[in-house]
Amino acid sequence: MNRPASRRGETKPKLRVFTTTLWEYPSQHYGEGMQGDKNYVGATPGWVIWQLLQRYTREGDVVVDPMCGSGTTLDVCADLGRKGVGFDLQPQREGIGLADARELPLESGSADFFFMDPPYSTHIEYSDDPRCIGKLNAGGEDGGVAYYEAMARTIEQGYRVLKDRRYFASYVSDSFKKGRPFMPSGVRLWQMMEQLFKPVDHVCVVRKNAKLARGNWHKAAEEGNYFLRGFNHLLIGKKEKGSYTPPRVPRLRATE
Repeated sequence: MNRPASRRGETKPKLRVFTTTLWEYPSQHYGEGMQGDKNYVGATPGWVIWQLLQRYTREGDVVVDPMCGSGTTLDVCADLGRKGVGFDLQPQREGIGLADARELPLESGSADFFFMDPPYSTHIEYSDDPRCIGKLNAGGEDGGVAYYEAMARTIEQGYRVLKDRRYFASYVSDSFKKGRPFMPSGVRLWQMMEQLFKPVDHVCVVRKNAKLARGNWHKAAEEGNYFLRGFNHLLIGKKEKGSYTPPRVPRLRATE
């Protein structure tokens, strides 16, 4: 497992390219600085984006993040000499454009890498905008249809704006509804991605969630006979026009 050693108070270990599909790092941020806003709820770990850009991009490449949040992707791009292009329905700072992830104001075939860290249900209040995907419940009365339709449209945007033979990645957590087992959001998004992109890999990113230490959570999981989530999904695909025929998987609909 890729687990750099670190002790409290010591400098964060230097990042290196990880070589297995189980990733762990002792901080949200890497290096001496900070990527994004430490107070932004639901921020992507900067080192996760660093790993992706080191493997799948080159200096000067255009990296698109359609749900840019506090700008973590833009900061990592600046560190690595990539051109970050970020959008959000509620931009948190200058340099992030105002746009819906399902309708990006970009030319087709203009990006070298596409990264998204979508809301995984209604657990976080991201925006007052009624178009916000974070207002769509992955386990709602419609069985999550509206949420997954929004995800499908965002993935389609990723395919549209990417150049041929370039990469797509999505960082996502499975969704939770109190008193019920976790919903397999990661698996469902993988199936959607697979309809357009050639699957490259599925990485498990160890969760640093203090809630996992709560005894009542573990008691509920035992009584309900389900597992708590100890990792987030990192899904990676490649756009290959004319050289890859995706499997015939229907777009997911509501389930009982």
